Amino acid sequence: MCLAVPGRLEKVTAELDETFRIGNVSFDGIIKEVNLALVPEAVEGDYLLVHVGAAIGIIDEDEAKRTMEILKEMGEEI
Repeated sequence: MCLAVPGRLEKVTAELDETFRIGNVSFDGIIKEVNLALVPEAVEGDYLLVHVGAAIGIIDEDEAKRTMEILKEMGEEI
């Protein structure tokens, strides 16, 4: 099964051009480096859906928090 996990974009750390960027994303306090090429409009503070190291979409904060709570209830660790 494939799963996209929500996280908050904390900081854009590399920007090769207006499209290819890398950022630090917080997953409930765990910071990971994420490719932002598929969400060029993402800005710091946005909540993103991340799948295998790449942000695939922007979601609102409420949806991100609901999803994280469901994952915690299921006992999933990210």
